[in-house]
Amino acid sequence: MALCVRIIPCLDVDAGRVVKGTRFRDLRDAGDPVELAARYDAEGADEIVFYDITASHERRATSVALARRAAEEVFIPYTIGGGVRTVEDMRAMLRSGADKVSVNTAAVKNPDLISEGAERFGSQCVVLSVDVKRREDGPGWEVYLNGGRVNTGRDALEWLVEGERRGAGEYVLNSMDADGTETGYDLELISAVAEHTNLPVIASGGAGHPDHMVAAVEAGADAVLAASIFHFGEWSIAEVKAWMKKAGIPVR
Repeated sequence: MALCVRIIPCLDVDAGRVVKGTRFRDLRDAGDPVELAARYDAEGADEIVFYDITASHERRATSVALARRAAEEVFIPYTIGGGVRTVEDMRAMLRSGADKVSVNTAAVKNPDLISEGAERFGSQCVVLSVDVKRREDGPGWEVYLNGGRVNTGRDALEWLVEGERRGAGEYVLNSMDADGTETGYDLELISAVAEHTNLPVIASGGAGHPDHMVAAVEAGADAVLAASIFHFGEWSIAEVKAWMKKAGIPVR
């Protein structure tokens, strides 16, 4: 029996507020992160992801206060990422109430962070998030850091394979090309990652309609993450789930 596909609202947090833009630019305010998360919990979201989108760039720690506030108001699993640099940072997030911790920039710079986190807390707590963009000079995708500001030149598929080997539990696969456009996920990217790795893939970047989510699952995603369509009232969680269920996608 097929596992149910998870519907996951993503809350990008900057200076204590949820923001959303297009391709990481032109950010719009969308509200208080914990209030939004609690609303999505009540509406039937399966999980929540919080990303402090400027923590790595500004070289500061992810907010433990956010994790604690969320623990008081949100009763579904939630992940926090952004600015997580050490195993102790991961421990602080988990002790404050987060169910999982997402690593990105620091993991690329120090891949042992994945291994050490998985060994201490279990792979189920370690989410490898990756911001990728199509290569300009050929096929494939490259890994970007610091909220999409720095191109590492590293092949995304190679990095995700290494992340699996080191003990990550799942991926958040964010297409910078599609982010905020609401024109659909990068299906070629999702398929390539699903073919090369065995971990659950959370598709991110480009959701504008439930049909996009259906297509992402058919391409190989195990969960779909979205922001704009939920934050600005285009679709509710219930409407998305009803649409996907009608399309034959198993949802809770």
